[in-house]
Amino acid sequence: MMRTKILTQFYLENTFDPKEINETFPLESLNKVAHKDPSTPWFVDLANYHAGNFIIKGMTSQQKQKFFKDTRHYFWDDPYLFRTCADQIIRRCVAGKEAIDILNACHSRPTGGHYGANYTAKKVFDSGFYWPTIYKDTFKLVKCCDSCQRQGKISQKDEMPHNSIQNCKIFDVWGIDFMGPFPSSKGNKYIFVVVDYLSKWVEPKALPTNDARVVVKLLKSLFSRFGTPKAIISDRGTHLCNDQFSRVMAKYGVTHHLSTAYHPQTSGQVEVTNHGLKHILERTVGKNCALWSDKLEDALWAFRPAFKTSVGCTPYRLVYGKACHLPLELEHKAYWALKHANFDLKTAGDHQKLQLNELSKLRDQAYKNYLIYKERTKKLHDDKIKNRIFNVGDQVLLFNSRLKIFSGKLKSRWSGPFTIAEIYPYGTAKLIHQMVATSK
Repeated sequence: MMRTKILTQFYLENTFDPKEINETFPLESLNKVAHKDPSTPWFVDLANYHAGNFIIKGMTSQQKQKFFKDTRHYFWDDPYLFRTCADQIIRRCVAGKEAIDILNACHSRPTGGHYGANYTAKKVFDSGFYWPTIYKDTFKLVKCCDSCQRQGKISQKDEMPHNSIQNCKIFDVWGIDFMGPFPSSKGNKYIFVVVDYLSKWVEPKALPTNDARVVVKLLKSLFSRFGTPKAIISDRGTHLCNDQFSRVMAKYGVTHHLSTAYHPQTSGQVEVTNHGLKHILERTVGKNCALWSDKLEDALWAFRPAFKTSVGCTPYRLVYGKACHLPLELEHKAYWALKHANFDLKTAGDHQKLQLNELSKLRDQAYKNYLIYKERTKKLHDDKIKNRIFNVGDQVLLFNSRLKIFSGKLKSRWSGPFTIAEIYPYGTAKLIHQMVATSK
């Protein structure tokens, strides 16, 4: 009763004052009433009206109409303001630090369970509290919650913009990688995959081990068949990052590019090839997994003559300049199989010259198709991602996409937080470890 009396006196003393009211409200629970003060509770005008019939000066007729319409949903029960919500449940109006404490309790404490923003906001409502920005504040809290970030997954919108690897001619850039280990098949447990970035020509080899010695031996044999490439792209595996491998690359003048750590998309071409070969083997091996090394050569019958959208042609035609004739064409008498061989050297020579000329045009067109395809896929990808800007000093978490987590294991792919020490082109950053609780 005493508080209402003080507020009434405050109102009467200022009735004849032409100045705008800019004093502090005497009720302890409402803190300050000073207008434009960021610490002022959002409901202070409503509380003034219901607690002491006080109306702020200077409102237009439209503002007054809206104000009185809003006041019908609130009532004062000293020392708190309450709102009757649309579901007819009465909730106490809160603001500032108290609202944040309530949010944290409904999200992070044992009764919260780290649910998403909508469930957390619903729990606040069910607990009997209200403020108008509850959903906005809840989304912000969940987004910044360290525990929730460590359990989240990466979607396409969280990726960095595409940066295509450019190559001008076939066999200029190779991607290499190991698949496996697989069940032993004639002593072999791994598949070493080499793929040309432009033609998509693939050279897989079943191997018993995945050490540097077998890698070097196989690459030397490929150099003698296709020539030395300008560059080879690989991940950072120890079998591909060692002194023996580096010496061979230096001897043949080949540049060795390493994919960014935790970013397998850098060697995406060989990853796609691995997936394609594995897809074929899974469907041809059947129940007897030990036969996979025998089926590997058969898989190439399916892979090399397959049409590749990115170049508008098959790898086989780009390399040899003609279609790959399959056994079924002989079996079922395709047109070319019915023709007699031409032993006229002049006619055969002219035909060969024509094929070589067509092959050059075919490769030029494949390169143009490749550029168009890359530009189109980059646009489709980049239009869906968030525009993220990282700065030196930002706190970040690191996502390990290759970490194998088995079902039932309470483990996260996120580690950190780390501090960004340096920013490089193409979305690459240097991180240093620092034990800080917050992250971006």
